[in-house]
Amino acid sequence: MFCIRKMRREDVADVAELERKIFTDAWSEQAILETLDQKQTMILLAYEDKKLIGYLILYYVLEDGEIARIAVDDAYRRQGVASKMLRELECLCEDNGVSKLLLDVRESNICARRFYEKHGFVQDGLRKDYYSDPVEDGILMSCEL
Repeated sequence: MFCIRKMRREDVADVAELERKIFTDAWSEQAILETLDQKQTMILLAYEDKKLIGYLILYYVLEDGEIARIAVDDAYRRQGVASKMLRELECLCEDNGVSKLLLDVRESNICARRFYEKHGFVQDGLRKDYYSDPVEDGILMSCEL
C-alpha cells in the first residue's frame, strides 16, 4: 500500500533520482530544491514503504495551478498512484484557492492524455515544437476544479 505526503528537503535526492530515471530532460537536485523553496509550489510524493514511487509538482498563482511534473516509477504505473496524487492535489488546491489546473503533455503520449481526460482535463490548444529530445508538439490541457 502506498501513501501520499508533501515533499520535505530530505526527499530531494530521491526525487532527482526518479526524475533522471523517467525524463530525458531531468531536473537537477538544485532545480528541485529551488522549486521546493518557492512559496507558490506544491509537491506531493507517493511512497510505498520507504521507496519513492511517484511525485507531482504544481506551481500556482491566484486561482490557476500548473502541473509541471507528474511521474510514477514504471513498476508502479496503472496501480492508481497518479490518480491518488491528483485527488490529494485537488484537496490542497481547494485549501489554497486554486480552481483550475493546467498542464502540457507530449502529443505522442496517448496514455497520459487519456489519463488526464479521465480526470476531467480537456484539450485547450497546441504548442508547436514545445518539447525537445525529441522535438515534439505539446498539447495544452486544463481542468476546472
